[in-house]
Amino acid sequence: MDFFCVEAKYPLTFRKKDAELLGEHLRHRHSIDLTGMKRVGISNFLRFFLYNERAKESFVSKTEKHLFVSIDLNDLVERELYAFWALTFKRLLDETVRSNASEHTKQKIGDLFLYSIQTKDLFLLIDGIRQSLIRLVSEDILPTLFLLRFDRIKDVVTPAFFDNLEGLRDSTHGKLAYVFTSFRNLGDLSPQAIDRSHLSTFCYTLSIKPATVSDMKIIFEQYNQRYHLDFSSSQAKDLFTLVGGNVQYLQLGLVILNEQGKSDSKNMASMQDIFQQDERTNLFSEELWESLLPKEKDLILAIVGGNKIGDEERRAGQYIFETGFIIGEKNREKLFSPLFEQYIRTLAVKKQQREPELVFSKKEHLLYTLLERKVGQICERDEIIEAVWPENQEFGVSDWSIDRLMARVRSKLKKQTSPFEIRTIRTRGYMLTERV
Repeated sequence: MDFFCVEAKYPLTFRKKDAELLGEHLRHRHSIDLTGMKRVGISNFLRFFLYNERAKESFVSKTEKHLFVSIDLNDLVERELYAFWALTFKRLLDETVRSNASEHTKQKIGDLFLYSIQTKDLFLLIDGIRQSLIRLVSEDILPTLFLLRFDRIKDVVTPAFFDNLEGLRDSTHGKLAYVFTSFRNLGDLSPQAIDRSHLSTFCYTLSIKPATVSDMKIIFEQYNQRYHLDFSSSQAKDLFTLVGGNVQYLQLGLVILNEQGKSDSKNMASMQDIFQQDERTNLFSEELWESLLPKEKDLILAIVGGNKIGDEERRAGQYIFETGFIIGEKNREKLFSPLFEQYIRTLAVKKQQREPELVFSKKEHLLYTLLERKVGQICERDEIIEAVWPENQEFGVSDWSIDRLMARVRSKLKKQTSPFEIRTIRTRGYMLTERV
């Protein structure tokens, strides 16, 4: 491994039950639909599973040769199927080169990749992947394609796309496996491309819930060693309670408290107040809320309001129980995080405000300043992240956060009767232009 990956140093006890279950499925060559609430730590878990030197042997097999291919769809500049298949082939080639496959196979797969890329033909590209997988399997190497953040291409996948995925699996006589990750399962993400009856034969669903306290301690300790954080044991305990096992909340909390000049006097109440005054926390809480379906939102509002939930409602809102939005025993349930609960409680108050807020928030101002400095020029997403979220580059910034912040600035400009408007430049970014 030629890059630093903090999760590679996690002990084998990290999310052990999830790792054991995933490993069992992969031993049987099952494809997995790995879901969980947004930023709950699926990527964090998979980096541990993929890059910890002992994980493959401990959870999958000591004797079989497995080739794990991580395909992070955050790396896609253009969310189109050709770009997806090209990225998939490149990552397959990279991992093959690092594997114990024969030199002849490595050379052959390299040649197939170059040829298919040069032709720019989608059929030849997919066929090159097929031939590469067959060669690997012929050497008793079992490939697994980990398609991370599959939701990024949900709007472009078609029934033919899933037929191609199944065709690749069939060409290896079932020895190829997939792991899809997203905040929603495949049936919800792409109902136009795959029906539920087909899905049941295609892959198994595995839900990742918020991290336990012991797992959060492992994540916390790695950051503590790297950045020399100054937390007392009681503060760490309060922090774990507030974030409720969501890795993004935890990372944001560490960033915010360090910026605030955290001291030993801060308790849970003061930490919660600091978090809720920070725009980044509220933006992420909003992202979690907007990821839910209307029936799921109603169910959460009912639970927050102390209402009893019937069995039919539970079945309709199965997702929020399976992914850990709701925790606790029946009729004694609550939301996983006090931060998320408080955000929901303030929604009603905000909706009652009649006058729209037209003043830019801190991050809206940073975003508008960047756009204004480059009037008539495209602002790329990476450039936006660097200007607006410089403190969060290591943890990543979701597409939703960028798009939502842009929508807020766009709306306020319109209400301010600004002479400027924001244009979306497809696959590239955004541009501030004079209003026509």
